[in-house]
Amino acid sequence: MNITVAGTGYVGLSNAILLAQNNKVTAIDLVQSKVDLINGKKSPIVDKEIQEYLATKKLDLRATTSADQAYANPDFVIIATPTNYDSEKNFFDTSSIEAVLKTVLQKCPDATVVIKSTIPVGYTQKILEQFGVKNLLFSPEFLREGRALYDNLYPSRIVVSYPKSAPQLKDKAAQFAGLLQQGALKKDVDVLICNCAEAEAIKLFANTYLALRVAYFNELDTYAESRGLDTKQIIQGISLDPRIGNFYNNPSFGYGGYCLPKDTKQLLANFRDVPQNLIHAIVDSNRTRKEFVAAQVLAKQPKTVGVYRLTMKANSDNFRQSSIQDIMKILRGEGVEVVVYEPTISASSFEKYRVNNDFDSFAAECDVILANRLSDQLAGVKQKVYTRDLYSRD
Repeated sequence: MNITVAGTGYVGLSNAILLAQNNKVTAIDLVQSKVDLINGKKSPIVDKEIQEYLATKKLDLRATTSADQAYANPDFVIIATPTNYDSEKNFFDTSSIEAVLKTVLQKCPDATVVIKSTIPVGYTQKILEQFGVKNLLFSPEFLREGRALYDNLYPSRIVVSYPKSAPQLKDKAAQFAGLLQQGALKKDVDVLICNCAEAEAIKLFANTYLALRVAYFNELDTYAESRGLDTKQIIQGISLDPRIGNFYNNPSFGYGGYCLPKDTKQLLANFRDVPQNLIHAIVDSNRTRKEFVAAQVLAKQPKTVGVYRLTMKANSDNFRQSSIQDIMKILRGEGVEVVVYEPTISASSFEKYRVNNDFDSFAAECDVILANRLSDQLAGVKQKVYTRDLYSRD
């Protein structure tokens, strides 16, 4: 198959590499430096398997910024461009998807388009009617930052959907699911072929459940810290129940990253005129957790607080919607100086916060060091560290 992938973030690049093992894949991006890195067999994002596969595997993959090259007679066009939700405007920005669709209609109208970006419930059917695309599918992604290709090689499930009004596209959906299966290393992957609105809901409800789990263990930890209890003992005790399980239960400063904040708010927006309590509570709980963490730090009466890493998790370069940034804003609003240690930033400042990447100097000037996730690097200054991390040693 000839396949074009629009967008080279976690979703786009991991899918491009997965499919390039057995198909001819062209990845298109607006940023020339990212294209140059991919063509030089280097990854523009931090992801162990993406880096390894680009450097060592035989892949029929090239990247370009040219629409003429990218859309020259593809069988499938995968759209993996960013979609951001603005909670103030109650608006999910899908303009990047629509820009790709317009180009497809001009250059390769017979191609089957597969949307992989996160979208509101009902969007695929709406866009099918609005743009008149012949072949339009939606296939949600269930990827972790920094492990995107791994999660495509060993998928928990594959979901591909077709519009309810176009049942003739069911075979196309099954064909695309087969391409994903062909590239995976895991065998006997569960495959669900369904209608688009249901698949759109699967994505949003799945991520909101994960956010719920994060929020639950964070609220448990808030209670334990407030009452002087041992969080770890409580979590170990309840996680022995197999219905709960001993996973995804490490307290943090809140959920963040590419998906959970925007997907929970988008799902809440989809609940307009539908009775609910829980979804709203999940969104509110994340704000409450960050306010609680900030209050605990302020109670120590620090003059200078150091923030150890902005990234959401180990082996990631993603700062997007990281919970620690909201805590930083609260602290600065209370007159506390905030200094950042973040080796992935070469500049001397980030969002008007001073960056000090000399660790010894950073540690010495801070009264409290805020660390969402622990590291062995912090062992020598543990008396200054405030964290709720129970398990990590990155």
